[in-house]
Amino acid sequence: MTDTPTLLTVQDLRVYFEKEETVAKAVDGVDFEIYPGETVCLVGESGCGKTVTALSLLGLIPMGRIRQGSVRFQDMEITSLDRKRLEKIRGKNMSMVFQDPLTSLNPVFSIGEQIQEILRTHENLDTRKIEKRCVNALQDVGISSPRERLGSFPHELSGGQLQRVMIAMALVCNPELIIADEPTTALDVTIQAQILNLLKSVQKQGSRSVLYITHDLGVVANVAQRVYVMYAGVIVEQGSVKSIFENPRHPYTQGLLASIPTLAKKGSKLFSIEGNVPDPAHKPSGCPFHPRCHAARQSCKKEFPGMVDCGDEHKSRCPVLN
Repeated sequence: MTDTPTLLTVQDLRVYFEKEETVAKAVDGVDFEIYPGETVCLVGESGCGKTVTALSLLGLIPMGRIRQGSVRFQDMEITSLDRKRLEKIRGKNMSMVFQDPLTSLNPVFSIGEQIQEILRTHENLDTRKIEKRCVNALQDVGISSPRERLGSFPHELSGGQLQRVMIAMALVCNPELIIADEPTTALDVTIQAQILNLLKSVQKQGSRSVLYITHDLGVVANVAQRVYVMYAGVIVEQGSVKSIFENPRHPYTQGLLASIPTLAKKGSKLFSIEGNVPDPAHKPSGCPFHPRCHAARQSCKKEFPGMVDCGDEHKSRCPVLN
């Protein structure tokens, strides 16, 4: 893919939240790229900075600010766009499927009104064409009786139906990039599988790119081509799904993979990484993972490691295991 122009390129992205003299470095020098038509996963525990990274791509971090870095989408530098330009891109070129549809959808407006608002913002269509597009969007994501559902309110739909509505809203203007922020977290296992299959289907049918954010590496194997593992605001490992699963080179990635429950582990105690993700306002010196790392050396407490090339576009930020 190195000869293919990227759809999205993020370089040295730093997003900080400041209060008085405290600076929380939620995203602290992130680099990644997405190519046309591929699904990329951004993986890590809660608090690693995944969602802040995603929101910064759309300029949706009012309480924080991008202190440094570049977010380039096609030929546009997102970080330099004003609010009006950003509003034209959101929904039209890039769209987002949020984690909890109940808090993302407006409870006082019908489903149809909320999808129509997106079309009225970005498309020059008459009322009849807008309604037809809305019906088609709901039909494409597997909502039964889509015309009747346009008049339904969010509280009248199940969790799985609401997430399908969110995906329909994200797709209705045919964006080149869809950002899916843990879209199956609030759903039961059966519905999770349906939503994952739906996302894979719409990605392939429209040759769209998808940035899938999750804490679950078990999900990654089903949806992605490439993976970026994030910890404490930085990318610690990146590579193809095959290389990450078969040969993880960072202790954090190894821990995440070891914690996936499998039938082979039935009856045994599940593995967990000791400790917690550090407070972004009080990160440890050196490698941010060293307080929790089984392979940490004295140098890890002092030196922040750079990426080490592991071959075949697989990179890791751990000089000890490489």
